[in-house]
Amino acid sequence: MKVLQVLAVLLLLVMAGTVQAAEKELKVGFVYVSPIGDAGYSYAHDVGRQAVEALDGVTTSYVESVPEGPDAERVMLNMARKGFDVIFATSFGYMDPMLKVAKQFPDIAFLHCSGFKMAENMGNYFGRMYQARYLSGMVAGAMTKSNILGYAAAFPIPEVIRGINAFTLGAQAVNPEATVRVVWTKTWYDPATEKEAAKSLLDVGADVIAQHQDSPGPQEAAEEKGVYSIGYNSDMAPFAPKAHLTAPIWKWGPYYVKVVEEVRQGNWKPESAWPGLAEGIVDLAPFGAMVPQDVRDRVTAKKAEIAAGKDTIFTGPIFDQSGAVKVAEGVAMTDAEMLSMSWFVKGVVGTTE
Repeated sequence: MKVLQVLAVLLLLVMAGTVQAAEKELKVGFVYVSPIGDAGYSYAHDVGRQAVEALDGVTTSYVESVPEGPDAERVMLNMARKGFDVIFATSFGYMDPMLKVAKQFPDIAFLHCSGFKMAENMGNYFGRMYQARYLSGMVAGAMTKSNILGYAAAFPIPEVIRGINAFTLGAQAVNPEATVRVVWTKTWYDPATEKEAAKSLLDVGADVIAQHQDSPGPQEAAEEKGVYSIGYNSDMAPFAPKAHLTAPIWKWGPYYVKVVEEVRQGNWKPESAWPGLAEGIVDLAPFGAMVPQDVRDRVTAKKAEIAAGKDTIFTGPIFDQSGAVKVAEGVAMTDAEMLSMSWFVKGVVGTTE
C-alpha cells in the first residue's frame, strides 16, 4: 500500500512538473539602438515585438537607445542572466557583443539583425530592403524636376551602400538623367544632424530627399523647403504630408513570430535569413496624393515582378561611378556579393567613406 502511495505521489509530482513546464512563459528580449518613438527603425522593430507580445504564453521586454559597444553587451548579459529564452539585437554594432554573450549562454537563442557572424546558438537576419529602395527610387526619379536626388545616409557600410545603389538604379530606370547626391551623417539617430544633412542637399539643388536615417528630420527639411521626400522604416507621411511621396518600410511581425514559435517548438536553428517583398518583411508605404496614377501603376507592376523573382534588380550591365562595368550584362549578383557591396553605381555623387 505504501509503495502505491509513493508511486501516486511521484506521479502527481511528475504531472505537476509537466503542467508547470507547459505553462512556463517564453521570455523574449529586444535591444534597440534608438528610441521607439523615433518613428523609424526602432519603431518598426517594436511594432514587430508587439506581434510577439500578442502570442499566448509569451512575454516580451525591450531596452531602447542602447549605444553600440560595451553598453550593448551589458544589456544583453542582463537579459541572459534573467533567463530570457530569445534575444534579438537590432543594430549592426551589436554583433560582436552578442556573439560574446551568446557563447556564455548556450541554451538561449540569440539573433542579430543586419550582421553576418553566427554561432551554434546565434543566427542573423535582415530584409531585402534594396527591393523596396529600388521601387522608391522609381517614384523619386519620376517626380524630380532638377534631376538631383538627395540622400541623407548613416554609415558607409554595405547595407547602406546597397540601398543607395538600388535607389539610384530605380530612379534611372524611369529617368536616365537622374543623379543621387549622398551626404554621410555618421549617425543612425540624430534628428538635428539628419535634418541639416538634408538641408545641405537641398542647397545643391536636390528636389527629392531620401534617407537611410531613423528620424523624420530629412522629411521635415523637405517639407519646409516645399520639395518632395522619400521616407524610411515606416510611413513618415504624418511628419511631411505635403512632401512625402512614399517610403521603403519594414514589417517585422511575421518574422519575429515565426522565430519565437520555432524556439517554443524546439526546432529553431541558427541561420542567415534574408526575406524580402515575397515574404512581406519589406514593403512600400502608401503613395502620397501627389504621385500620378501612371507612376503608381508602373511601380506597382514592378513590385509584383520583384516579389515573383522576375527581377533581381542587381543584374548587369551595371557600371560603377567611373563608368567601368562592375556587373556584366545578364549576370545577377549573388547574395554574398550584394551583402559585401562597397562601391557606388554610376549616377551616385559621393564617396563610400
